[in-house]
Amino acid sequence: MSTIGTSRGESRALTLGRYAGAAERRGDGSWSLRSIEPLGQYPERFTEYLVRWADRRPNAVLLAQRDNNGEWRKLTYAEAYEQIQRIASALLERGLSAERPLMILSGNSIEHALLTLAAMHIGVPAAPVSPAYSLLDPECARVRHAVSLLTPGLVYAEHAAAFETAIIQTVPAQTEVVSLIGELTRRTHTPFQTLLSEPSSKLDEAHRAVTGDTIAKFLFTSGSTRMPKAVINTHRMLSCNQRMYAQCYPFLEEEPPVLVDWLPWHHTAGGNANMGTVLANGGTLYIDAGKPTPAAIAQTVANLREVAPTIYYTVPKGLEMLVEEMREDRQLRERFFSRLRLIYPAGAALPRPVQEAVDAMSIQVKGVRTPMTMGLGMTETAPFAISAHLPDWQAGVIGLPAPGVEVKLEPIGDKLEVRYRGPSITPGYWRQPELNQQAFDDEGYFCSGDAATFIVPEHPEEGLRFDGRIAEDFKLSSGTWVNVGAMRAAVLAAGAPYLHDVVFVGHDRDELGMLVFLSAAASRLCPHLNGEYHEIASDVLVKQWLHELLEQLAARASGASQRIVRALILDQPPSIVAGEITDKGTINQRAVIQRRQAAVELLYSPEPPEHIVVLT
Repeated sequence: MSTIGTSRGESRALTLGRYAGAAERRGDGSWSLRSIEPLGQYPERFTEYLVRWADRRPNAVLLAQRDNNGEWRKLTYAEAYEQIQRIASALLERGLSAERPLMILSGNSIEHALLTLAAMHIGVPAAPVSPAYSLLDPECARVRHAVSLLTPGLVYAEHAAAFETAIIQTVPAQTEVVSLIGELTRRTHTPFQTLLSEPSSKLDEAHRAVTGDTIAKFLFTSGSTRMPKAVINTHRMLSCNQRMYAQCYPFLEEEPPVLVDWLPWHHTAGGNANMGTVLANGGTLYIDAGKPTPAAIAQTVANLREVAPTIYYTVPKGLEMLVEEMREDRQLRERFFSRLRLIYPAGAALPRPVQEAVDAMSIQVKGVRTPMTMGLGMTETAPFAISAHLPDWQAGVIGLPAPGVEVKLEPIGDKLEVRYRGPSITPGYWRQPELNQQAFDDEGYFCSGDAATFIVPEHPEEGLRFDGRIAEDFKLSSGTWVNVGAMRAAVLAAGAPYLHDVVFVGHDRDELGMLVFLSAAASRLCPHLNGEYHEIASDVLVKQWLHELLEQLAARASGASQRIVRALILDQPPSIVAGEITDKGTINQRAVIQRRQAAVELLYSPEPPEHIVVLT
């Protein structure tokens, strides 16, 4: 167990769990890696955490959300448990089950949380669906697929009018729809308040029937070439995942955590990890309606000016945008760091300049840097699986398997694929047995598609470094492999803060090329413009900056697989509807390449147009 010491401005040290692993080279050439720490005890039913804190801290705030007047509406543990029992009773009356689960179309909210926990409390799976599938796609194709796959017994949409089109197009007429605000004009619906019935006498019996194998959630995940997959998340997966967190981060049990969190609950990071951390440790979650986008970051800033978190979870792009806001906002800086004990940017590709800026600001406010750690996981691992709970974490380091997780590193070409086995790993995909056959190897390990290398090859027990996605890497015509993960991290670091993301191309071509998405900060490169994305993308000063960036990168490239010869700034930002970008702001490389094939061909034209940057 390690401790990061206190200094002025810090009330107590940050206690981290023991970081110690065991590695073994297997006879077939693969590696076995695990933590030497055994996994401790955890509840069989995930909502036992709620029951515990409703008894021990009944008046503590579990959830807070801005109301229409901008004030924080707060819900205590006792109030939440009381309402959950009422809602669970109403769900029991409707006969919901794994075959007829609860589906939620709208985003994070107090009612969303109450419905989810109520369903889980009686063994009914909750299935949150990305609101973008309903609101941004006129065809609602992914919603239709989700409804067809799950056959929900009840569908919840917070704002009736906003989701009516999706409901009319995808939800069968006989399926009950519940809404909190407004009314549906073209079909009947049930007001949310109707669910707050008297607790049923069958409630305790239904709760006792829940076991670790009971399905708690269906979470959707998808690649770029197929419809979303419904990942089974059991109560055991969620409960033991929180035990793993507590063993790697013991400070969580020393002080109830406070989160100001925007990460969406239809993703495993927001819905499982962050909500679970709060629930397991009697903490408080302030629902942040902001996002790391130019249009929505202001809401996050306003929330963080008022509420000081003890832990901050976000994605690298979110942290980068917050850093830009804090540079000129002393009140925000001081409030943000005042109680902060840990920053967890959920992504291996955190640009070094962003990390250095965070450290400098933290030292300015409280005299010491705020610890920053990382790990690796996915929807199928609930998500916590590999953890770098280290005082001196470095970008790209993902660490060692969490207690209870077995990792196999399987040679795939010139990479090692990360494969998982353990109590927190999904049993498979709902009603898609053909996908299960592809997802697990003959030893029962889940094949993640992620690659890793050893931090110190001579000492594999010291843990892992992220090595990209196996499917993203490609060969140039020379046969040289391009390591997309490493290249992306290097380019984003060198191009910060002006790059939102980059996509590499060049499969079976002579030269490495790059498609570029600019960040909002790129407007600083051309202050004479009004900030419209397409104008900035075509500005001569931006093109000049990109050319200089390519020259800088080429100067330290060791070969053709690292020398970016051609680059094109795309004149439209990535599309969430087309699957190019997720709700968390991460880029789907394959989807971008497929959708922008014309741009790729233009990039490699014999006589490229003037807006394409080419190194000579």
